[in-house]
Amino acid sequence: MPPDRSAAPIDPHALRHALGRFATGVTIVTTVAPDGHAVGLTVNSFNSLSLDPPLVLWSLRRSSPSLAAFRAAPRFAVNVLAESQLELSRSFASKVSHKFADGPWRRGDDGVPVLSGAAACFLCETASHQEAGDHELFIGRVLHLSDSHEPPLLFQGGRYRRLGPVI
Repeated sequence: MPPDRSAAPIDPHALRHALGRFATGVTIVTTVAPDGHAVGLTVNSFNSLSLDPPLVLWSLRRSSPSLAAFRAAPRFAVNVLAESQLELSRSFASKVSHKFADGPWRRGDDGVPVLSGAAACFLCETASHQEAGDHELFIGRVLHLSDSHEPPLLFQGGRYRRLGPVI
């Protein structure tokens, strides 16, 4: 169906508020820059894409200083944060230097930083990336995964959240 050209423009603040009604997991996506240094940032745009082949996706603001590193990287890791890793999320969402000084990081395949104690981790080969609005969409083919029984950290309505009782 073609888009309705008569619709009023969407107010960005209203859109952000409505999107905030959707609860997401919180991740730190990591890679290795061409010069060998570790790069990572907090991301809540992570999602599954396909089981066969195993594909995941996430997006990064095109104005991000980390964009060039992720565009050049053959691999990246998506570290799904546990509730206990809230402060790491805040650190990796900030402009603080030496983000990898905190947390139990280890190097996975090709030197990609992997967070020990995460709720889950997906080591991915970059399958594609493309511009989409003010973001760049990254699709990764899952090469290795791990998961734990740690409860995941959630984000909803501009706040960090915890899982509640199962209903």
